[in-house]
Amino acid sequence: MRAEEYYNQGYSCSESIVKEGIDNGFCRQEVLPVATAFSSGLSSGCLCGAIAGSQIVIGSIYGRSNAKENIQIAKDKAKAFVSDFKDKYKYTCCRTLCKGYEGAERRAHCAEMVKFCSQKLNELVEVKVNG
Repeated sequence: MRAEEYYNQGYSCSESIVKEGIDNGFCRQEVLPVATAFSSGLSSGCLCGAIAGSQIVIGSIYGRSNAKENIQIAKDKAKAFVSDFKDKYKYTCCRTLCKGYEGAERRAHCAEMVKFCSQKLNELVEVKVNG
């Protein structure tokens, strides 16, 4: 997954997910700067940035486009994504997810979550692309 590579190159968690989404044609290049503010738990330690970046991509693909059913698809995909993340990691809060990790150990832990989010996002989106 390229998101993990981007993360290891210095992009933030949210930027890495969105950058891969751009590479895959799921959102436009202009979305990348938006993802910066979602890094490090919305820059406050709250929602994991990899989740936030994934939600940005989901919204870019399935979000409002004058068709009411698209709105529900976006919400359903977003909900399923968070549910899968919670099944694996239990929490969505960056501060809680990273508690006890520092420095390189924290970076490696976050890289694992970026990789997981990338994989889950690609599974959810694959249905749209192939279906």
